[in-house]
Amino acid sequence: MYGICKIKPVVIIFVVLTSLIFYGCKGSKTPPQAGPPEVSVIKIVPEKITLTTELPGRVSSYRIAEVRPQVSGIIQKRLFTEGTNVRSGEVLYQIDPAPYKAAYDNAKSALERAQANLPAIKQRYERYKELITYKAISQQEYDDVEAAFKQAQADINYWKAATEAAQINLGYTKVVAPISGRIGKSYVTEGALVTANQPVALATIQQLDPVYVDIPQSTTELRDLQRRLEEGRIRHEGKDQSKIKLAFEDGSIYPQEGTMEFRDITVDPTTGSVIIRAIFPNKGEKLLPGMFVRAIVKEGVNKNAILVPQQAVSRDPKGNPYVFVIDKEGKAQIRPVILEREVGNRWLIQKGLVQGDQVIIEGIQRIRPGVPVKVTPFKEGETKGPGPDAQAKPSAKTK
Repeated sequence: MYGICKIKPVVIIFVVLTSLIFYGCKGSKTPPQAGPPEVSVIKIVPEKITLTTELPGRVSSYRIAEVRPQVSGIIQKRLFTEGTNVRSGEVLYQIDPAPYKAAYDNAKSALERAQANLPAIKQRYERYKELITYKAISQQEYDDVEAAFKQAQADINYWKAATEAAQINLGYTKVVAPISGRIGKSYVTEGALVTANQPVALATIQQLDPVYVDIPQSTTELRDLQRRLEEGRIRHEGKDQSKIKLAFEDGSIYPQEGTMEFRDITVDPTTGSVIIRAIFPNKGEKLLPGMFVRAIVKEGVNKNAILVPQQAVSRDPKGNPYVFVIDKEGKAQIRPVILEREVGNRWLIQKGLVQGDQVIIEGIQRIRPGVPVKVTPFKEGETKGPGPDAQAKPSAKTK
């Protein structure tokens, strides 16, 4: 009995081990070998794109004139409707002309009196001029007549000038529009006393078609643009380089393009920027003075731009961007890149990729560097982006 009990555990262990070996061998199967991960790639082909930058701008009038009186007096009439368009030379205010009419009549009468006295003095002067040759009169008498004749001529010239000045002042009693445009509110009413060249304007006229848009550009952006032009990364677009588009605050685009007039050379010390002035047609007067807009300014054309969908770009723990490319052996490899800016939903690559590189777009999560992959073409319709001649706007630069 004791012997049986002593052998029994050994037997049990043997039976268990035999069963495990039997069933293990019977149930074990070699797992199937998994194929290489499948990824979607694009082949880098340089494109031609127009690079633009969005800058804030403010609309200003093409011409602006503050209407001021040039003579003093009482306003008798206001002859325009506030907020309407007026033409150059149109009468806006009538100042009481009575005192200026009297001054004109007085000067005119004095001129006529001086002109009436001249013939008699002239005849006397001509006679004395002949008599002096025969010594029939004294030199003093001749000198007195000559002086009287010249004084009569001077009186005529003086009263001509006085008459002309009085006529000008009389004309100034009609305050006219110096330019054509939209007139604002009137700051005076009938019965108000105005003075010549007073500091307060009677009204303001602004020409709204066309209009100017003043666009500040930082010297940093200007220098970066100059550097890229010098390096040949972008080139001017010829005549179209000066064309500028506008976007309103709601994102809508102004339908008419403007033209760059000039770029100022003076840097504003408070903002560190220079002013770009553009001129825009404004037939419908949608652009109003003082309005803030976004100007889309063309920087130039990049004829060999390398673009990749944004989803292809990853970042390492330090934030440096990189992409996965397919090497000659069909393996995935990491390639560091330098990003220049966003172009739609793609990145413009400054450095790191060249024509012919195969960049992995989809399947990045299933791969690691050095792993063979199965390559399939990426369907570009799934990632829409601008094609050739697309316009690109800058974002914050990413290295």
